[in-house]
Amino acid sequence: MSGYDNIAALLDQDRPGYTLPQQLYIGREAFEFDTQVMLKSVWLYACTVAHVKKPGDFYLFELANNSIIIVRGRDGEVRAFYNSCRHRGARICAAQSGSAARLMCPYHMWTYGLDGRLLAARDMPEGFDKAEFGLMPVAVENVGGLIFLCLSDDPPPIDRAKADIAAQIGMYDLEHCKVAVQEDLVEDANWKLVMENNRECYHCDGNHPELLSCLGSSGFGKGLPEDAILDADDIASQARIAAEREEWKRLGIYHDLIEFPGDWWHRVARLPLANGSVSQTMDGKVACTKLLGPFTEPNTSSLSIWTQPNSWHHFCCDHVVTFSLTPLAPDKTLLRTSWLVREDAEEGVDYDPANLAAVWRATNRQDSHLCAINQQGIATDGYRQGPYSSEEKLVGNFKSFYVDRARSALEASGA
Repeated sequence: MSGYDNIAALLDQDRPGYTLPQQLYIGREAFEFDTQVMLKSVWLYACTVAHVKKPGDFYLFELANNSIIIVRGRDGEVRAFYNSCRHRGARICAAQSGSAARLMCPYHMWTYGLDGRLLAARDMPEGFDKAEFGLMPVAVENVGGLIFLCLSDDPPPIDRAKADIAAQIGMYDLEHCKVAVQEDLVEDANWKLVMENNRECYHCDGNHPELLSCLGSSGFGKGLPEDAILDADDIASQARIAAEREEWKRLGIYHDLIEFPGDWWHRVARLPLANGSVSQTMDGKVACTKLLGPFTEPNTSSLSIWTQPNSWHHFCCDHVVTFSLTPLAPDKTLLRTSWLVREDAEEGVDYDPANLAAVWRATNRQDSHLCAINQQGIATDGYRQGPYSSEEKLVGNFKSFYVDRARSALEASGA
């Protein structure tokens, strides 16, 4: 076999309702295929508009060998470019984020505008046309304040996902939010295992006391009226959620569940918070006294967004928490979590960063441990593809997305 023939063979071993073959989780070839082929063929969540609030603000998104500059232009537009000078290819931005009036290569001082145009290049020969040497663009879409990138020259459609997501998160007005806390966590697990862990709460009861105290487990594969009834607790949960939806309708914040429609890659659900909570905090109280968007008083629900293949987001009445992941190695994944509050909220007065981040900081570390032991077990000779429970349908959705897009990307690459 040559090229990615081994990947094709592994994909052919996929079993509906079961986990992936071992080498797709642990193999070097699978990691290279994911980062060089599959993930370049789809839309990836990178950051929010709050990460690049003002003209000149930039933020780097990095995947394997690729570094992308996301930058706010003087016209307010958010654009994306490869972090590579058109002169001799040097990396332009070294810092993960910052602000600059222009983008200047530190090697030979070629200078670019915030729109990617080459503005200055010293001592070039006669006939040199600066217009031909602007920064190489990357496809970018602003989805209601969430920034998505695609590294393909022929990006797939995004219109349905963009419309569905923007219609519901627009009320939170991310343009007028700021990043209050950001935290990186390198997990000792394959990126697909990190995604699979996020897509279910089958593991929550024994592992996430902080999360269950405020968010609960309804909506993560069970508990919603649209889900199959499993037991008496689920019947009660569905009745409670149905009643709460009537109140959400009265407030004008309810939309029907959107659950990976057709061949699309997004899920949008308004979920009830647990135990009378009004925010995802340790005590269930607001983390920030400056409420978001239309909220004039605390609300006992949160809006959750899941996108394949690399993000999830929770929108509370007082703050937003957003997650992205990128593969670093076959058994290493970068999880980046950002907590957003209203831009006029004052640290130490309106919010305490430690309180704001406490629930998900604890949950992330618990999940990191679970993903690590998952990776360790899969790497043994005893691993066999295992069956999903009825609560793990969202894991199945992710796996199906991965297999389908991997096959399509493999075919398109000609490998």
